[in-house]
Order: sequence, then C-alpha cells, then structure tokens
Amino acid sequence: MKKRLSGLVALAPALMAGLPAWAQEVAEEVVEAPASALDSGDTAWMIVATVLVMFMILPGLALFYGGLVRAKNMLSVLVQVTAVAATVMIVWVVYGYSFAFGGSDSPYFGGFGKLFLKGVTATSESGTIPEYLFIAFQMTFAAITPALIVGAFAERMRFGAVVAFSVLWVTFVYFPIAHMAWDANGLFFGWGVLDFAGGTVVHINAGIAGLVGAILLGKRTGYGKDNMAPHSLPLAVAGAGMLWVGWFGFNAGSALGAGTLATLAVINTMTATAGAVVAWLLVEKLARGKASALGAASGIIAGLVAVTPAAGAVGPVGAILLGAVASLVAYWFVAVVKVKAGYDDSLDVFGIHGVAGIIGAVGTGILASAGFGGQGYAEGVTMGAQVWTQILAVAITVVWCGVASAILYKLVDAVIGLRVPVDAEREGLDLTSHGESAYHG
Repeated sequence: MKKRLSGLVALAPALMAGLPAWAQEVAEEVVEAPASALDSGDTAWMIVATVLVMFMILPGLALFYGGLVRAKNMLSVLVQVTAVAATVMIVWVVYGYSFAFGGSDSPYFGGFGKLFLKGVTATSESGTIPEYLFIAFQMTFAAITPALIVGAFAERMRFGAVVAFSVLWVTFVYFPIAHMAWDANGLFFGWGVLDFAGGTVVHINAGIAGLVGAILLGKRTGYGKDNMAPHSLPLAVAGAGMLWVGWFGFNAGSALGAGTLATLAVINTMTATAGAVVAWLLVEKLARGKASALGAASGIIAGLVAVTPAAGAVGPVGAILLGAVASLVAYWFVAVVKVKAGYDDSLDVFGIHGVAGIIGAVGTGILASAGFGGQGYAEGVTMGAQVWTQILAVAITVVWCGVASAILYKLVDAVIGLRVPVDAEREGLDLTSHGESAYHG
C-alpha cells in the first residue's frame, strides 16, 4: 500500500505538469466548436410574422371572399378556404417542404431529402432562426396560395374537387416554382430574379390558375342576368383590412430577420397599398362617377400584390408608383377586359392577383434602380438585364402554371367532376354542399 502511495506521489509532479497542456487542448476544442447562429430577435419576429400570415388566411381571406359572394354561398367559401389551407399544411410537412427546399442540386426540384421533415430537429437552424420556424413560415405561403384560387371559381365548384385540385396543384405547380424562386439552387434564384415575397410564386401562380379554372368551369348559372353583387361589403372591406395587416408578416417576414430589410418591407407595404387605393378610387370616380367601398378593397389587394415581389428592392416613393400603376391596370382588366372577353372570374383573382402580380414583378426590375430610390442591382447588372430576367421568370411561371393547371383541372373533372349540378348551384352551396346556412330568418 505504501509503495502504491509513494508511486502516486512520485507521479504527481508529472501529472501536474501535464494539466496545462490538457486544459489548453480542451479550451481549443471548446473554441473550435461551431457557435449557434440563432438570434432571439430574429426568431421572435419570425414567430410574429408567421402568425400574421396565418391571420391573412383566417379570418382575412375567408371573410374577404365570403363577403364578396352571394349570401347563399358565404359558408361554402369559408369552408373551402379553411379546408384547402389545412390540407396543404399537412402536404407541406409530408413532402412539400422537401420538394421546395429539400437540398437537391436541381434548378427545378428540391428532391426527396426532407420527406416527413427527415433530419429536422428542434435544434436545426436555418440562418438565424430555427428550421422549424422557417418551415412554418413557408407553410403559410403554401397554404394561402391555393386558397386564393378559390375566388376564381367561387359559387360553382364541388367541394371535393376544390380540395383534390389544390393538393395536385401545389404538388406540380407551387412547389416547383417556390424552389425555382427561393431555393439557393433554384433556376430563378440563380438568374438573380427579384421576387422578395412571392410575385411569381404566389400571385401570378394563383392568378393564372384562377383564370384557367374560370374558363374551364364556365360561367355561373345566371351570370349576366341574375344579381351577383357582393352580399356583405362590410365583411369584404374588413377582410381586406385584415389582409393588409397580415401582409406585413408576409412581406417583412420574407426578410427572415428583424433587420433593416424588414423595415424597408414594412414601409413599402404601407406606401404601395396607399398609392393603389387612391389610384383605384380616382379612376373609379372618373369612370363611374362614384368611388366605392368595393373599389377601396380592390385597391388594397392590388397594391399589396404589386409590392410583394418588390418589398425589399424598391424605395417608398417607388412603391407608391408601383402600387398606383398596378391598381390602374388591374382596374382596366376587371372593368373592361373581363367584360369584353366574357369569362367569369368570380372574385377577380386573375384581374387583381394575376395582373398586379405581373406588373409588380416586372416593375420591380425597373424601380429597384438606385436612380428611383431602390436598392440597386447586383454588380454588373443593368436595368435592362434585370427587367429581361424578371420577364423571363414571369413567362415561365405563366406557361408552366397555365398548362399544368389545365391538365390538373381536366384530371379532377374526369375523376370527381368539377362542377356542382345546376339545381345545387341555384339553391346555393351552403346548403347543398355543407348542409348549413350563414343566415337565418
């Protein structure tokens, strides 16, 4: 025993001498360990932004659309918006996130790497925020886009067909375009396309799909003869106001952090929408003699749509101009083009989202110039080159969405049937599709 103790005592100096070196190695390992990039301020803001976009869907979009249809179809629109959003959220978790942001090198497809959110944990990071939060934020975008399409064929499409089409549409249209625009390996992203919060991905996509649906389903029974005025403009205007509030999350949240870019998006969301509202009311006053509540609500949506791709690229004055121009062109499509063409886009999804989305996407390429107060272009890029890039992205989105949507409508029609029977349409979808009535007495 004494020998063992004496041996340990003899070794003590050597052990003590080795401690500094060992401590240095441990310290180096600690220093070399990767530090977390998470930022609590960015995370807090993105939670708020995600909730704001959710507020856009429910109650914002649901009430906006609900107020614009006839009373007998009020609940059907609310149910369609709710069911589509909820279904797409599930699809997003199962494979949508992977198809859009799955890590593939393909410029068109995100791949299968994150099916069922494979590899994502509570500690996974996406920039300065948790990956789960990024997934949730993008989930709200995927959910609201097909819900927007509902307005184009409102009052005449089978409930089951609406949901089935929405699932197919996000799979073959939304997810690929989202990957192309927002993933680091995406086609549009690689070209340097400016689409801050979804001009191509959300609004042009929804507008084109809505136009194709409105044409393929045909006009509502009694269109042009029966009174199809909105049954509750107060609800529609309230819904539009909720959309405006929620849109701050939509646009400023697309900065993915609580920095200067988010604040630019906030002021642009205010000024572009204000410019659009004033422009719509002025042209309506000149053309019809009166500025209307419906016109104010329509101007709100036109301005919000136009500034979506531009929110992080243009200046506040440029945003006013962009919103005003988009609003004037959208008014012309709604009041003139739709009437002459004879298609029945029930709630003007193409006339506002599609048209203002195209104006916004192309206009971003112009107004992003530092000469117009914008943030400028990437090194070596001229205004002409940027505008041409924007036009190419718009053209690809229009063609891909138009062709794919037509095929998917036809497929759903062959399997389920798109349109409700004429008797059911006349009675109203609230009762015939859902067995309920929004109003009694």
